[in-house]
Formats: sequence, C-alpha cells, structure tokens
Amino acid sequence: MTSRIIAVEKFDLIVFGASGDLSARKLFPALYRRHRDGQIPDGARIIALARSLDSAESFTQWVRQKLQQFITAAEYDEGAVKKFLACIHPLKLDVNDETGWPELKKKLKNSPNPICAFYLAVAPDLFGPICDKIAAYGLVTPNARLVVEKPLGRDGQSARAINDAVGKVFQENQIFRIDHYLGKETVQNLMALRFANGLFEPLWNSAHIDHVQITVAETLGLEARAAYYDHVGALRDMVQNHIVQLMCLVAMEPPRSDASNDVRDEKLKVLRALKPITAANVEQVTVRGQYRGGVAQSHESGKARSYVEELGSPSNTETFAAIKAEIQNWRWAGVPFYLRTGKRLTERCSEIIVTFRAIPHSIFGAGNEQNAAGRSNLGTVHPNRLVLRLQPDEGVKLWVMLKDPGPGGMRLSYMPLDMSFSKAFGIAVPDAYERLLMDVVRGNQTLFMRRDEVEAAWDWVDPILEGWSTCQMAPKPYPSGSWGPSAAIALIERDGRSWYDSSSAGTD
Repeated sequence: MTSRIIAVEKFDLIVFGASGDLSARKLFPALYRRHRDGQIPDGARIIALARSLDSAESFTQWVRQKLQQFITAAEYDEGAVKKFLACIHPLKLDVNDETGWPELKKKLKNSPNPICAFYLAVAPDLFGPICDKIAAYGLVTPNARLVVEKPLGRDGQSARAINDAVGKVFQENQIFRIDHYLGKETVQNLMALRFANGLFEPLWNSAHIDHVQITVAETLGLEARAAYYDHVGALRDMVQNHIVQLMCLVAMEPPRSDASNDVRDEKLKVLRALKPITAANVEQVTVRGQYRGGVAQSHESGKARSYVEELGSPSNTETFAAIKAEIQNWRWAGVPFYLRTGKRLTERCSEIIVTFRAIPHSIFGAGNEQNAAGRSNLGTVHPNRLVLRLQPDEGVKLWVMLKDPGPGGMRLSYMPLDMSFSKAFGIAVPDAYERLLMDVVRGNQTLFMRRDEVEAAWDWVDPILEGWSTCQMAPKPYPSGSWGPSAAIALIERDGRSWYDSSSAGTD
C-alpha cells in the first residue's frame, strides 16, 4: 500500500528566520520531501528571509548542506535537490528596520500565487513587530496565513499579549499556532481508532478504563538550547502544549464532524474540565526533577554531565515533570491521567498508554493452580492496554491475553497485536512538519491550536507554576540515563499502579 499524494495550490511561503535551527532541521527538509514527491506544484515559491545574508548563492548552498545533514542518504537526490533549490528565493531582511521590506512587498504584490503564508520561525517577542510591518506594507490579504511557533508566552498573561499583537493584524481563521506533535501519524490515528471504529468508543470511559499515561522522554540534554531552556523548563516546554494537547485528544467527546472548529471545541471542553492544581495540592500530584551526571548515551563518550554542568551556572529549572491530572466530567470521573516528560532519560520515546480495567474474575486461576480438568494454568491475567507510540517507530499496539500454542494445557501469555505504520503501509512515516505545512497551504486548522485553547492550557498550568514557587519545590535530582526522580515512581505507585515500560511490558 502506498500513500496518495494530492498536490496543493500554488503558494508563496515567506519564512522569517530562514537561517535558524528550526528551518535547517525541520522546515527545509519537510518542504524538500513534499516537493520531491510532487505535492508542491511548479511555480510555488519559498521566500527565505534572513537578517544576515551574503548572497542568494551562498544561502542555497547552505540549504543544500543542511539537507545533506538532516535527511537520509536514500532521500537525497541531486536532481530533486536542484529543482527544490530553484523554488527558494533568499532575501536579506531585518525585522527591526526597513531593510528588505520594500523588496518583499514588490515580490508579493507581483506574485501570481493566490496563497501567501508567513511563517515566523523566530523568537515570540518578534511576532508582534513582524505582524505590524506586514500590515504597514499592505501584505495582509484574504488568502494570507500566519504560522507561529511555540512557546506562545511564558504564562497566560504573556500568551494573551502575543495573541492580541497578532490578532490585531490577522483574523483568527488566518492564524496557525503550530504544535508539531499534532501532526504525527499516531496522533491522527488516535482519532481514527476512536471515531472510525465501533470497537473502542463504547469502552472509552471510566467504566472500562483504569488510567491513562502520556510519556514524552528524551535522552538528550541541553545541546544548543541552554539559553532558551533555562528560562522555560519542562513544564512550559513540553507539558503546557504538547502533552496537554495529547491529553485533550484522548479525553475529548466525539466532535460533530472533523471540521477544525468542531474538533477544537471538544478539546477546549477538556481543558476547562481539568481539576485545578494549586499550592494546596501541588506537592501531592506533581514532581519536579533535574538531571545529574550519570550514564552517557551510546553516541557519547565518558560520563554524562549534569544539567548545571552543561549550563555552566546554578539553576532551579526543572528538566523533568510528572503530574497526576484529573478531568472532572462524567466520562472521566475517577480516571487519573499520569503525565511525565524529561531530558536525559533512559530512552527516547513518546507514548500514550490507555490501560483498561482488569477483568472482574479469572476462570484460569493463577500461577501453577490446576483447573477442574487437572490442567495447569500458567500465566497471570493482565489488563488490556492500548499503546500509541508517537516516536520512534510510530505505531499502535493492543496488549491482550492469548493462549500459548501447544497441547500442554491452558498456558497464557500477554502479547501485543502490533502494527508499525512503516511496515504496514510500506512507506517511511512523514515528518509532522510535512503534513502541517501542507495543511497551512490548504487552510485546514484542525491540527493547530485556537487562541482559547492556548489560553485555557495556561489557565491550568499557571497555578502549578505558582504552587511550585509558593511551596518552594526545588527540583529533585535524578541520574542521567534513569527514568527520573524516585518521587515520580512514588507518585503513581501510591495509587497501586506503575509506569509503563515498553521493554518489559510483556513480562510484568
């Protein structure tokens, strides 16, 4: 089976911050793949804006080098690269003065392409000034779109200020707040599993589900993000956007349709139903952590350094966060959602684990007990689990109890019905940015956050930050290469549960 490529309309994509890390790692590789596969039509333009630009030739050579660095050798095709580079139009532009703006206006006013998308791959404090300049030069049209990257503020107040700044220039239906986790195949397959099958949705409630876990784990430390990360931390960087959005998709009610506002209306209801976490309960239901030195990854030499050593100065910033969240509505009353994320953990993985309730009675006995026929029953009956793996090797596993083959009695094993997307469909799973960039061109906002969603998420996260400050909750240390502080294990084990570990899921 192969995926069907549907070309989009001709467009102009104007990338602010085109020489930055995001453009190099994600945007240009994603655009190259879509162009190579024929989804981007002839005549589409990528106008790459950078404050420091020696020449158009040097910039396109830089893009070529970044493609060689960030795509696989099998993906790199010299002929396809040449055609892709011909679509790129570099332009020197400084957001803070008039350099380059008249030329950009001339390029866009003379463009035959009806769709114009402005991608702000820059710091959030530049979102407002850039939008003001776009408006001042008369570049806002009915077919204009604006794409903004996270982080959208440091708290609710700053997020509202950013939304106000961009909202005075662009209409809400023109603004695309990107969260690349929502573009992952597994996340969209969660919607398909729930709402395109009769199997799961009748069981998708507190009567049948025991708890939900969402884990986003990284093995890397700070790398080149030290200046940014130390002012943000794990809660703002990962929980407020990525993990909260995943929780909304798991927990939302069936929308009326797959139209963007129908889906986002239901996600908003989840956000508003979250049980508040404040100074009164923050120590009981949250854990902060910061990695220390420990086990280095296979590609590293020597012992892994601590966060403070990598940063080069003392810091109280958390690199790990775990939360027990609760949704106060009829569907999810009494079902905890355990959320965790961290750097320098045991493995790189992003997973959603839905654990169903145990069967009320086992007819098979336990261990070496014998049934009425005198046959041995070996194997403990485990609850069913649905595991959606976002990375690496995106796919879905449904853990079920099965009988071991053979005539030796009813011996049970806990086994997964396993579907890897790349194996099942015979294609490499597209990067999330590939889908999201094409959705921007199409004007499809389903996988992008609406203003009220962003602000509702901050309304839940802000009291957690305030509670940590009020209670002076210092990050608990954990060794690099572990699964985080022991307090995170205690958080879930107090409830008689344990964190899901894919490496031992079939043996527990």
